[in-house]
Amino acid sequence: MSAPRFHCPDGLEAGDVNSEYVLPDAAAHHALRVLRLAVGDRVTLFTGTGGEFAATLIRADKRNAVVRIDSFDPVERENTLAMTLVQGIAASDAMDHTVRKSVELGVAVIQPVLTSRSARMPDGERGEKRLAHWRQIVVAACEQCGRNRIPEVRGAVALERWLVARSVAASGLVLSPIADASLIDAPRPQDALDLLIGPEGGLTSDEVDHAQHAGMTAARLGPRVLRTETAALAALATINATWGDFR
Repeated sequence: MSAPRFHCPDGLEAGDVNSEYVLPDAAAHHALRVLRLAVGDRVTLFTGTGGEFAATLIRADKRNAVVRIDSFDPVERENTLAMTLVQGIAASDAMDHTVRKSVELGVAVIQPVLTSRSARMPDGERGEKRLAHWRQIVVAACEQCGRNRIPEVRGAVALERWLVARSVAASGLVLSPIADASLIDAPRPQDALDLLIGPEGGLTSDEVDHAQHAGMTAARLGPRVLRTETAALAALATINATWGDFR
């Protein structure tokens, strides 16, 4: 069984081998109260900026958990293709599922966008809480899947605004069930790829047209209409198998 992984964004550097480190409160709670780890158990820590630390729990009480840093491994598990998932904001459960699984599938950036049919994004403090929730899901997904770099979740923007601002240096795909070409027939991306997925109800024909005018290629995934969370993950898996790190 692999050692449990904990995101520890502060106070760790590659040169800290053989030193002691106090786990952050959230990591300590999860280690001691949820996983019931005991002194002598092994854990893996990562800062989110690359590499990971093997460590051993050496002291634990009701408040604190202290580990000894045993080694540092600069291992990278990032996708060879820098993928940005441009996701039309979906209802809570669907959006949470898409965020979590897209991290497992290697996306580098998640860009929520507001479309004609997207779920509403709250304003102000409630909107910030929604973003913070998605970012927490990203961290938890990295702890689970072994990634040592935390993907960025950007602030929500209107689709039109994002299309105007997107870099033409990145390849772009927009999923549409009525596109002429299949995803596997799309042009091979270079180093970066933007993948645009509509929310529940999909993108309108005008939105697909605008995406194409912005340099994106329309592509379909078979003859069936997929739910938004299914479409995103099926597309990411196909991209990984065709051009990414599934090969």
